[in-house]
Amino acid sequence: MTDERFPSLTLLEHPLIEHKLGLIRDRTTRPALFRQLLREVALLMGYALTRDLALETRQVETPMAPTRVRCLVGPVTLVSILRAGLGMAEALRELLPGAQEGHIGLYRDQESHEPREYYVKLPDEPGRVLLVDPMLATGGSAVHAVRVLLARGVAAEEIRFLCLIAAPEGVERFAEAFPGIPILAAALDSHLDERAYIVPGLGDAGDRQFGTEQPDPPA
Repeated sequence: MTDERFPSLTLLEHPLIEHKLGLIRDRTTRPALFRQLLREVALLMGYALTRDLALETRQVETPMAPTRVRCLVGPVTLVSILRAGLGMAEALRELLPGAQEGHIGLYRDQESHEPREYYVKLPDEPGRVLLVDPMLATGGSAVHAVRVLLARGVAAEEIRFLCLIAAPEGVERFAEAFPGIPILAAALDSHLDERAYIVPGLGDAGDRQFGTEQPDPPA
């Protein structure tokens, strides 16, 4: 499904995605189950993400006769925005076991809410790049990550961005910066709060994956 406000955004609707996303949102879902559900949803979304990968025709021998088959051609690179993107990349690795991997380490400045870069490692010839991060909130991290990719020689038309949940503010910022880069998401939520968290969202995806979420303060 598309949203007329954001032509580059595709919302992936599927009963299993919606069911599992509902469990992910639940604050009582523990890290182990959260990681499992995140992997499962990313795997389901991966089919749409990879539907336009390039193919070439090859000749093979079946047990019965020669035939021509269609196979993937060209490198594909999974790029995680650390650390939250690791769980989604794990799922896509199952779909594309021969893919290369890259990592862009960013953290959010607590005052400005803007990204700060601390690590970049990418293959020399990435080809098609599948950039993953569970949340598209302010859009700052995704925009910064794409700029890193472009600076390393990746063509904009070779980049796809996959997230679990997006906020309108983040989609707008990303689309203004890179109108030709597709965004695929499972949900478009209402808005950002004063801390730049997505509402209703799911909290901090990194903390919930790795069990580093701080408990609520006493009332």
